[in-house]
Amino acid sequence: MARLPRTLIRPRVGEQHGPDGHFGLTSVPASVILDLILEDASGALALPGEWQGLAVSAAPVAARESVTLPAPRAVRRYRTALSLLGPAFVVSVAYVDPGNFATNFAGGAEHGYALAWVVVMASLMAVLVQYLAAKVGLATGRSLPELCRDRFGRRANAMLWVQAEVVAMATDLAEFVGAAVGLNLLFGVPLLAAGLMTAVIAFVILALEQRRRRRFELVIIALLLLVGAGFVYLFLAAGDQHYGQLAAGLTPRLGGAGTVSLAVGIIGATVMPHVVYLHSALHKDRSRATGAQERRRLLTANKWDCTVGLGAAGLVNLAMLCVAAALFYKPGLTGISDLGAIHSHLATLAGGGAALAFAVALMASGVSSSSVGTYAGQVVMAGFMNWHVPVAARRVVTMLPSLVILALAVNPSQALVYSQIVLSFGIPFALIPLLLISRDRAVMTDMVNRRLTSNLMLLTTIIITALNLCLLYGTITSLIA
Repeated sequence: MARLPRTLIRPRVGEQHGPDGHFGLTSVPASVILDLILEDASGALALPGEWQGLAVSAAPVAARESVTLPAPRAVRRYRTALSLLGPAFVVSVAYVDPGNFATNFAGGAEHGYALAWVVVMASLMAVLVQYLAAKVGLATGRSLPELCRDRFGRRANAMLWVQAEVVAMATDLAEFVGAAVGLNLLFGVPLLAAGLMTAVIAFVILALEQRRRRRFELVIIALLLLVGAGFVYLFLAAGDQHYGQLAAGLTPRLGGAGTVSLAVGIIGATVMPHVVYLHSALHKDRSRATGAQERRRLLTANKWDCTVGLGAAGLVNLAMLCVAAALFYKPGLTGISDLGAIHSHLATLAGGGAALAFAVALMASGVSSSSVGTYAGQVVMAGFMNWHVPVAARRVVTMLPSLVILALAVNPSQALVYSQIVLSFGIPFALIPLLLISRDRAVMTDMVNRRLTSNLMLLTTIIITALNLCLLYGTITSLIA
């Protein structure tokens, strides 16, 4: 057995070195870890049987301080997997933004569990859409707006940019107003002052992204966990759920006044066009694959990231509707789409703890999604038009409509519902380019969509567009009447 004096070894996991100052251990089995260095009866440290026959190079006495071994394969895979998780969790914040609070609670209060299928369908659509958006970034190293700039003409890109900016403003309205309402409910701060506080917090979070993206991601994930924890508590505090009605609500159907507009609003609040653009950009410089096997591993990690992150957001949305159906689907209760009314009714029916959890979740949702929305706006402008605007300037411009809404004391909850309807109209303009690019083998190479994936994406685009046309028809006929 090869022996090394105890004084010459200080094992540590790291990069493998050669004979220039360290002991060089080559061909170390991946399953062997440092704890397997053995001590024999004479007190010397000995290599285990798996390491017999390894080449050991002597180092100068002054440098004989450590033996550096490569990290075990399992450890490397674990670290790599963790480093790849995060982008889907960042974009999933937009899927539980304050607009979701308004539409999901309104749907549960007015129709019970009948619209549960809409929430589930929208969540499944979100997983598919965001997976494809991230795959585009992984395959090309470019964002979706950048690829659109190369693929489509100047006029088409200008149109795509304009509609994306309108959608971004509607998004920012929902997120900004929601955070301000949350601060108002928690601390009694006037809405305008709460809006200014939200702007300051968003600036701080965005500053993290400018320095280290991973820190930005971790802060956003922490806020997402806060939202999830709030609704776990609310779901338990709401009491008995009617699971039979919930199962019946998973059957697709639309009936009764207002169900179409609420269904479109829920989809508009769940499938978010601005984070379709953002998700592709988050993968631009994140990791680079050097071969087909590494690309497959990256794609697998992306599937897990999207499934877990967006699946968690879907469960939070379903919990919102279930809480509203269990507590508010009763004769005589009205105005449940108003966030202030929801807070007060929760305090009455489920206790002060439930009201506090709702307010904290609303504030965390608004602050985090507002920061993500501003980041997405940068990606849209730089991608479609190749314009680069400082984050601070963009934040000031996009928050002005929200501050005007707060200053004029417009009903914030009604503004949230209308903003989600505007969002739903912007979804096809993000989905159609995504479908065209992700199915193009010349762009995607070995990551091109399978036929089934492209067909599912096509079906998703058709369903969302059809719901939008139904909403447009209903709005026009109501105005004529």
